[in-house]
Amino acid sequence: MSSIQPWLAAILVIGGYLLGSLPFGVIATRLAGLGDIRKVGSGNIGATNVLRTGRKDLAAITLIGDGGKGAAAVGLAALLANAYAPAMGPVACALAGGAAFLGHLFPVWLKFKGGKGVATFLGVLLAAAWPVGLLACATWVAVAKVLKISSLAALIAAALAPFYALMLGRPAPTVVLAVLLAVLIFIRHHENIRRLLAGTEPRIGAKTAP
Repeated sequence: MSSIQPWLAAILVIGGYLLGSLPFGVIATRLAGLGDIRKVGSGNIGATNVLRTGRKDLAAITLIGDGGKGAAAVGLAALLANAYAPAMGPVACALAGGAAFLGHLFPVWLKFKGGKGVATFLGVLLAAAWPVGLLACATWVAVAKVLKISSLAALIAAALAPFYALMLGRPAPTVVLAVLLAVLIFIRHHENIRRLLAGTEPRIGAKTAP
């Protein structure tokens, strides 16, 4: 039975984590002269909070960067698996994608205090199983467009992603990855869930008082 050698697994996990830990929201806002995004709005480093600065361009850069690093981790894992363990491609992608997601949540560069992982989650899924990723993205867009609440859109997309993976017959490692990422997204959104239940969750594009 084929398996991933320890050295390859280590490269996938460490490399994925380091890619995922790149804080694009912090980098973009600092380069733009807006200071530390962690001192703005919710304090989150993701695109939704960057949007609260009023800079749609920086929010787009953050969204693309955070999603892209998850996709890059999975893509590089697929290339390595193809070269060294072809039969273990889904496992390799799940390892690297999961590590990239954890890197975003707990980045070494920010003393392990990162974001909530929605863009990285979508980027990982798009690269690991693009039909699942597209369905998750479409779910987020539809809910966000109708209800204008980013966190609720993220929670619904995350909750449905494992079912999309099962429905489309994706390999077990991909399904497990979707489940684990969804669980972590719900955990990271615990404060948002409380605000949603209380009816106080801010809407997309809302600015906070300075």
